[in-house]
Amino acid sequence: MIANADALLKPLTIKGLTIRNRVMSTSHAPGYGKDGKPQERYQLYHMEKAKGGIGLTMFGGSSSVAIDSPAAPWNQISVADDSVIPYFRQFAERVHAHGAKLMIQLTHMGRRTKWDTEHWLPTLSASPRREPTSRTIPREMDRHDIRRVVKSFAEAARRCKEGGLDGCEISAAHGHLVDQFWSPSVNQRTDEYGGSLANRMRLGREVLEAMREAVGPDYVIGIRMSGDEMIADGLSHEDCVEIAATYARDGLVDFLNIMGGQARDEMSHAVSLPNMSFPVAPFLFLPSAIKREVDIPVFHAQRVTDLATGARAVAEGHVDMIAMTRAHIADPHLVKKLIEGRDDDIRQCVGAGYCIDRIYVGGDALCLQNAATGREATMPHVIPKAEVARKVVVVGAGPAGLEAARVSAERGHKVVLFEKDAIAGGQVNVAAKATWREALSGIPRWLFAQVQKKGVDIRLNTPATPAAILAEQPDVVIMATGGRANRGHAKGAEHAVTTWDVLTGAVEPTGSVLVFDEIGGHNAASTAEVLAKKGCLVELATHDVQIAQEVGTTNKPIHLRELYKHGVVLSPNLELIEIYPEGNRLVAALRNTMTDAEEERVVDRVVVDCGTLPVEELFHELRTASVNDGETDLDALIAGRPQQWTGQPGFALYRVGDAWTGRNIHAALYDSLRLCKDL
Repeated sequence: MIANADALLKPLTIKGLTIRNRVMSTSHAPGYGKDGKPQERYQLYHMEKAKGGIGLTMFGGSSSVAIDSPAAPWNQISVADDSVIPYFRQFAERVHAHGAKLMIQLTHMGRRTKWDTEHWLPTLSASPRREPTSRTIPREMDRHDIRRVVKSFAEAARRCKEGGLDGCEISAAHGHLVDQFWSPSVNQRTDEYGGSLANRMRLGREVLEAMREAVGPDYVIGIRMSGDEMIADGLSHEDCVEIAATYARDGLVDFLNIMGGQARDEMSHAVSLPNMSFPVAPFLFLPSAIKREVDIPVFHAQRVTDLATGARAVAEGHVDMIAMTRAHIADPHLVKKLIEGRDDDIRQCVGAGYCIDRIYVGGDALCLQNAATGREATMPHVIPKAEVARKVVVVGAGPAGLEAARVSAERGHKVVLFEKDAIAGGQVNVAAKATWREALSGIPRWLFAQVQKKGVDIRLNTPATPAAILAEQPDVVIMATGGRANRGHAKGAEHAVTTWDVLTGAVEPTGSVLVFDEIGGHNAASTAEVLAKKGCLVELATHDVQIAQEVGTTNKPIHLRELYKHGVVLSPNLELIEIYPEGNRLVAALRNTMTDAEEERVVDRVVVDCGTLPVEELFHELRTASVNDGETDLDALIAGRPQQWTGQPGFALYRVGDAWTGRNIHAALYDSLRLCKDL
């Protein structure tokens, strides 16, 4: 049992609302909203956490209270009219049925949104200061705007109460309208809403007073705010303590939800949504300091990835509730597993940031290592047993193969897993060697522990052959043989080495190195950083318009920070067209993708990342012997239906993950889950 677990499992009462334990999920924006409403997908996602034992789940990060704070950019929820109330009632009923409480976050985004969406209205703020992330210059709010926005918050709170939600919080974090008024980095007003901190707090006070009047004295209202904006011209820690203590003392809020940082630009986003490069719970000191000054409950979320850390935070009195939001995306049943004494079965968040990074490019939140999250209508978190036990052979113990073996074993099938290497993990073992990306190793570590527990016959150091596979008399053979590094199509590509070669230590470049990135993912940026830290003179070139173009908001700024810090030359818009030796060095010919102008680099090494090509020889050797010629029914796969059995004697053959084609960890796991859940 985790130390201090009892502290996590104690109920917490706020006014008349009793929450069954001290574990929560904060409001966030998974992109599951539909027509501005939290419909079935959104509800099932949170209901799974309720089934998994969570005390409080909060939804609707950045839910809009007004028409000039559009919900569209993140497929979010609009609480701007009464049409949302029936959805709230259905949502609350689903979550309450499993013993959890449900709250929402209300906000006006102010300048932190787009004007060219939904109603095409100007963005608003305290002052006309451009917001770097949204790149909008807002209109300075006048008295009519302030009065209207305050009323909108009050009406939204009423809708929450009528919808049966257990409470709500306003967002005064991440650079939303209320904290835009608080922060001197934005608020340059000279009227009663600007100048002194007390004046800058006025809008927030009016909003909270109007909300209280709309819902009465017993309804729970809180606020999410920063404990320190961590920017030179922003709110200091002392400012934030004063704001929190004043609002609490004056009875304006029933709880405080404290975080660190804010989110006005790329690096601020990365700090406020810390990824695996940060230590666990890096900003716990901020709510701890505020808790000493207030007598209402204090919540906290930011990279609390494990129950031991959460339990310590509560037991030592730093906070009253600990939020494990991304941890619940990785495993919505973590509290239930704790209660049942199965904490070693918890799939722990590794801090990859894949969930958040997808949101900021208009996608939906998906977990890098749990393909069922957000797909609860079609993908099970708990795998049901099959009616008939089969014999399943899986080839390859990377993420795709481990997940195929795990799910098949959960179904009750007898599983044999072949892996040619001495350890499981596949390409993740390579990626995890890259500086701050080591935490990725937690993904295959959990999967391998699970297949061991489920009794899978694991054969490491054992290359699979057709004879060895057929000797098992399988009903199903799943090829998860992964990919091999591709050197690309440039003339003279044989003179290059790959990022795999560098990260595994097969090659130790020295001197000047050109790293060419054709993929735009983590690999090339990570490798360039590794090389620079070893003393190489590194240039990172890509044919994309920016470095690490496919890497998202919580990760790209960390890559860029480290690359700049170590003197890596960044060269976008260049295509590698040829490599040839010149003496004991190499010449790399590059073409500008915008002008077609060609230029050369004379370097000691050329390192390329051109993705992978599938390892498919064994698949082709077996396909003619299979009953399905190795074909996967794509319509059935997409619909979540079982692949059809032909009734003939023999085995069905499928491939998953990079054995199909190179993608990412999530794709590999999703392939295996949706194929094997119905075997």
